[in-house]
Amino acid sequence: MSDLFIGLMSGTSLDGVDAALVKFDGVTERPDQAGLIAFRTDSYEREFVSRLTEAVSGRAGAQDLCDLAFELGERFADAALALLADANVAASEVTAIGSHGQTIWHRPPAAERAGATLQIGESAVLAERTGIDVVADFRVRDVAAGGHGAPLTPLFDLLVLADPERGRAIQNLGGMGNVTGLPRHASGIAPIAFDTGPGVALLDVATRQLTGGRLAFDEEGKLAAAGTVIPEAVEPWLADPFFAESPPRSTGRERFGDAALEPWLERFRDARPEDLLATLTELTARSVADAYQYLGFQPDEVLLCGGGARNPELRRRIELQLAEMPVLPLESVGWNGDAREAAAFALLARQHVLGIPSDLGWATGASGAHILGKLTPA
Repeated sequence: MSDLFIGLMSGTSLDGVDAALVKFDGVTERPDQAGLIAFRTDSYEREFVSRLTEAVSGRAGAQDLCDLAFELGERFADAALALLADANVAASEVTAIGSHGQTIWHRPPAAERAGATLQIGESAVLAERTGIDVVADFRVRDVAAGGHGAPLTPLFDLLVLADPERGRAIQNLGGMGNVTGLPRHASGIAPIAFDTGPGVALLDVATRQLTGGRLAFDEEGKLAAAGTVIPEAVEPWLADPFFAESPPRSTGRERFGDAALEPWLERFRDARPEDLLATLTELTARSVADAYQYLGFQPDEVLLCGGGARNPELRRRIELQLAEMPVLPLESVGWNGDAREAAAFALLARQHVLGIPSDLGWATGASGAHILGKLTPA
């Protein structure tokens, strides 16, 4: 049996909608085969990014969130329909859409209180526009079961990207960074996944501010490559208690976003923009390398994916920090690194439709296996 699923992802980088059309063979938990049929990214214009930034910073009101939820539903539908047109596939051939939505607020669980998480992007609008069943709001069941609700993409890594003969670290460099540790099967070591810290979120916001809005991000890391790291400016970030937390752990723009960045930029306002961007690039590289102490094994290879994987200066700094480990793009093992997250939500939609519970306790800390997501029939 083969089925087509669409996965939609709008991440913490706030740059646009990733849409992936994926074919899965078989009906067991692990697909017999998974293949990417088509992929596209539809970028957000700057005005819309500003509105999203207001929302994730906690400054948007109820009316703004309501409007954004429905507008995102429309944008997700546009992306899905454009993807089908690219692939020359009819909507009737697709079993379901898996939509992550846009995270607006995320509070990990702690000893003194439960976690909470909010993603928007109205699934009813998406189902109405496309005529395809939609599975969305995947995080909340995991959080209700005591988990962090993130990262969820490691299920895709485990079921599709694992290699029994090689220990792999799948390092995502989106707005936030997260890693999936997949040891060799014979090692007896359990897989693990968790957030490593900021990916490119701080870099992107800092670039916009330091260039007066002229640049949306540090293209190919050119500005950072021309700068010098300011050691005393890295340490305040690395002193954050998040980096001392053992997995499971998750984070977001609530911690590593505008609110934290603005006073840091003010504190070091006399530094060159290139030096500040070099420092933030080093922060991401250091936080990635420091996090690998929790993997429990040394990977045979580190596979980079997400927007930050296209930043040569960030890759270079990660390679320096992980000197004993080969650092390669995810494309080296046959998967589009930009499509991975969207494909993961296509997989989660598949698991929901097949009634297959997902046990992600090893990544999120949730108790037991659960069917994730909420179904909106077309």
